[in-house]
Amino acid sequence: MSGRLLPFRRGPARAPLRSAGPVRATAAAPAAGAADAARFGALIGPHIDAAYSLARYLARDAAVAEDIAQEALLKAFRNLGALQGLPKPWLLAIVRNAYFDWRRRGDDHIVTGPAAEVALAEAPDDGHVSAEAGLIRQGDVAALRAAIEAIPEPFREALVLRDLEELSYREVADVTGAPIGTVMSRLARARRMLAERMGVLEAQAVGAKP
Repeated sequence: MSGRLLPFRRGPARAPLRSAGPVRATAAAPAAGAADAARFGALIGPHIDAAYSLARYLARDAAVAEDIAQEALLKAFRNLGALQGLPKPWLLAIVRNAYFDWRRRGDDHIVTGPAAEVALAEAPDDGHVSAEAGLIRQGDVAALRAAIEAIPEPFREALVLRDLEELSYREVADVTGAPIGTVMSRLARARRMLAERMGVLEAQAVGAKP
């Protein structure tokens, strides 16, 4: 199963995160040259939806997720020179930090600015089959997302990063700052919680049939 079936995708309504053609420098970084903006698009562009998806599953609020992802993209654009290693885990770590910054503030407002416009790309399917496959086959994606959101945060985070965004265990550990053993334990528990929740949903669906 491709994890790309489950991550949230951004709607077209909010312009600051819209996808466009070639990346352009913006007012957020007036000194940045075209080469910097192009590099941002090439490295970060393919992972914009992943950034929003992680923010959406963590915050469990579409509008807040847009703001978190926007802030993370702006930080990534401004700090692209610090990028080492693969861009996707690096960006998702920034998203995660932006989410926890929002939580520490204790409100629903994030100060953002315009970010570079980027084109989107699809991640390859590695053939991984996870606990979500049953509901996916049934087409009940909304129920599945609700089931994932019901999982407590550390476990939900591990599930989203590993099974949805398809990061390696090492990459999940790097993003979350947790040891690999902890990541594996959280992921196992998250999958069990999701399987239990899915069982409840399926039982409810059967019971609702005339």
